[in-house]
Amino acid sequence: MRGIKMGIAAAALAFAATSAQAADITIKFSHVVAENTPKGKMANKFAELVHERLGDRVEVEVYPNSQLFGDNKVLEAMALGDVQLAAPSLSKFGKYTSKLQVFDLPFLFKDMKAVEKFQQGPKGQELLHSMEDKGFIGLGYLHNGMKQLSASQPLIEPADADGLKFRIMSSDVLAAQFEAVQAVPLKKPFSEVFTLLQTKAIDGQENTWSNIYSKKFFEVQDHITESNHGVLDYLVVTSADFWNGLPDDIRPVIKKSLDEAIAYGNKISMEKAEADKKAIAESGRTTIHELTDEQRAAWVESMKPVWKQFEGDIGKDLIDAAVASNG
Repeated sequence: MRGIKMGIAAAALAFAATSAQAADITIKFSHVVAENTPKGKMANKFAELVHERLGDRVEVEVYPNSQLFGDNKVLEAMALGDVQLAAPSLSKFGKYTSKLQVFDLPFLFKDMKAVEKFQQGPKGQELLHSMEDKGFIGLGYLHNGMKQLSASQPLIEPADADGLKFRIMSSDVLAAQFEAVQAVPLKKPFSEVFTLLQTKAIDGQENTWSNIYSKKFFEVQDHITESNHGVLDYLVVTSADFWNGLPDDIRPVIKKSLDEAIAYGNKISMEKAEADKKAIAESGRTTIHELTDEQRAAWVESMKPVWKQFEGDIGKDLIDAAVASNG
């Protein structure tokens, strides 16, 4: 009888071990924007691909619109294991590395083609691993687009920004960017921007066409300047503990699905930027101002000293590589 009991116990343990191996893996993917943005569509595509390829073994739960965490808290939550994937804007990583601030420098990239060239080059790929010592691994860059300036009054010359309050992401570089034109930068969560604009607690903000459209910022801003002064991209990031702890047969499938979803998101980001810009223009709710070459040059001259200001933190090699990508 004792042998039978031991046999039953061993069988139970073997079954438990097998069940543990086959148990579902849940990936909580938290982001802060709407589902109809490039990031939102990318996240949903990733969930679809994982479900198709891994079935019940892995479930991806997508939480848009800051439902789970805002970008200011998501990395802390990730370190605690409360979320497994996120795609904060590149400006959100200053606490963990100063290198990614290269993407915040104003007028560094002339277009998204240059951004892509830099990110896929040696220096850009090197940056994906710049936070491994802090417990985070970059899995890829997701595009949103070039940033535009919006405000309660026209912004044609740098002097037009003097004294105006602009919401910015939590980035010292972006703060310096607005301070360079005598504006007042305020670090506020993305989820609060519409209300801040509507109540006139702030005068303006910077964002891509897709975010301006999906979050209806154009409805509470009388003027948008097509400045293309910066890039708003995201880093799809995970924790080293989670990533390295995935089964060896599952990790490559998740990475492949993520790579394809990012490529999908990046493709539609450019198409969506043009479509959303057109929709904003046709709404009649705001006036879009296109800068002449001379007017844009004045903005560049006013903000370019920020490059030198942060050269020591970022690294001249990174800035030079980014500039070279424009060629």
